[in-house]
Order: sequence, then C-alpha cells, then structure tokens
Amino acid sequence: MEIQKGAELCFPQLLNSSCRKPTLHWSKAVLLHIVLSCIALITAALNLLVIMSVSYFRQLHTPSNSILLSLAVSDFLVGLLLMPLEIFRNTTCWILGDRMCSLYIYLIGSITGASIGNIVLISVDRYVAICDPLHYPTRITVGRIKLSVCLCWFFSMFYYSLYTKEVLIKPGRYNSCYGECVFVINDIAGMLELVLFFIVPVSVIIVLYMRVFVVAVSQARAMRSHVTAVTLQRSLNQTNRSELKAARTLGVLVVVFLTSYCPYYCYTLVEENLVNDPSASTVIIVFYFNSFLNPLIYTLFYPWFRNAVKLIITLQIFKNDISEANVL
Repeated sequence: MEIQKGAELCFPQLLNSSCRKPTLHWSKAVLLHIVLSCIALITAALNLLVIMSVSYFRQLHTPSNSILLSLAVSDFLVGLLLMPLEIFRNTTCWILGDRMCSLYIYLIGSITGASIGNIVLISVDRYVAICDPLHYPTRITVGRIKLSVCLCWFFSMFYYSLYTKEVLIKPGRYNSCYGECVFVINDIAGMLELVLFFIVPVSVIIVLYMRVFVVAVSQARAMRSHVTAVTLQRSLNQTNRSELKAARTLGVLVVVFLTSYCPYYCYTLVEENLVNDPSASTVIIVFYFNSFLNPLIYTLFYPWFRNAVKLIITLQIFKNDISEANVL
C-alpha cells in the first residue's frame, strides 16, 4: 500500500517516531473492506458448520472426519482471527500494540502450520483407504487419528514459539516506528520453514495422491476385465465416471493447495519483511484464502454435509436423539 510523503502521522503526539498513515482512496478502502470481510465471514461460517456437523452427529465420528474437524478448526480460526486482523493491518495504522502484533505473527504460523499438517493427514488417510483397504480399520483408528492431530497441533505451536521467540520475548524489536507490525525472517529460519511446511508437505501430498490415482485407475481396469458380458457396459460407465471424478478431485486438491501456498513461500525467499509490506499483504490474503476453499473442497461435495447443514439450519438439532439421525 502506497504511503504518500504528506500523509498524516499514525500518532501525531510522537512526531518523528510515528509511522505515517497508509493512504488509500475511500472507494477502494470500502470495496476492500467489504470483499475481505465477506470472505472472512463466509470462511468462519462454513468451517463452523463443519465443526458442528462432525461434532454433533455420531454417524460422522469417523477417523477421516476427525481430521476434517481439525482442519475446520484451524480454518475457522483463520476466518475468525487472522483474516480480520489482516484487514485491519492492511487498511490502517497498527494501533493494537507490539504485544498484539507479536501474538498475531505467532498465530499466523501456528494456525496455518496446523492446517498444512491436517491436509497431509488427510492425504495419508485416503492413501491407506484406497491402497490398503483391508488393513484400513486396524491401521487408521479414531484413537490414532486423534493422537496424530494433537501431535500436529503441538508441533506447529511449539515450532513457531521457537520461530517467533524473538518478537514474543521482545515485542516490536523490528519496528522502525510506532504504528507498524514487522517481522523479519533470517535466511536459516526461512529455509527451514520452507522445507518443513512447504517442500515436505507438498512432496508427500503429490506422491500419495499420484499413488492413489494410479491404484484407482488400475482397480477400475481390473473390474472391466473380470465383469461378465451382461454387466460390462454398466461397469464401464461407472468406472469411467469414477476415474473422471477421481482425477478432477485430486487435481483440484493439489492445484488449490499449490496456488494458495506457493506465492507466500516464494515471497519469503526474496523478502525478509514478512509483515507490513504491500506485496506481503497480498500473498498473505491469498494464503488465507485456502481456508475459505477447504470446506468447499473437502466437505460441500459430500451429501452428508448437506444433510447435516439442513438439520442445523432448520434447528432440528434441538430435538431429542437427533444426534443419532441418519445423515449419510
């Protein structure tokens, strides 16, 4: 965001130690507020519906849905906390103080890091379900999934407590004036984060989903070769649709993840100042936009979610024993 030379000071009483207010035409500011606020609201609302659905209906208490629940929690926090703070930081001076800035920087890493870990867990779950279905019930249990989810959150929170310890211990240490929120990434920390939270997760997701796709196609071809002549055409049509659906879903998952996360991590390679830069604001917003798309990709395409939402919106969840309702 451009800061003009004659712009007003964020804190006029501080004179030369105050940052200048970012200048943005009122029409652009209003449009930016409306668009980003709507995205934040929809992100929080959709993920809250996912949380309510999976938590309330007992039919949905499965290992796969437990990962979806964790992903929805991280994405809900993005829509509820991170997006509004980014809207505020992007359109005005940072007046919340250095401690809140440090907390915001920490939340960026820990919440989005947990979200990335949840996506990896989803890919592992689907890999075992399709490539080793006979052992899936024994290998993927609710207890193991809950432990994996807890470890994912713990690792993300612990790692980013070390990653941002300098600003957590001494808030505002990188600020050049009052009214800004700055976090400088050194080369070693930036490369370590790039490897742990982008290169490794992306590699795992791509390898597992490619393996899933290959197995799905081979199973479909095997079905074609063993069906009888009477059911051959019916099976052929079904497997064709399954292959197209699998290819489309896997493609959307990988492309959306890469599209949302690549700009952010590419930016961290060329720029040390992660917060308080116009380009950084853009890539961070794109980074957060993945939390808006996740419930659409992972949940809205499932009939059980639509059935659960219908019961929630019509307030039927307040009826007795509705948690035992058939939503599948």
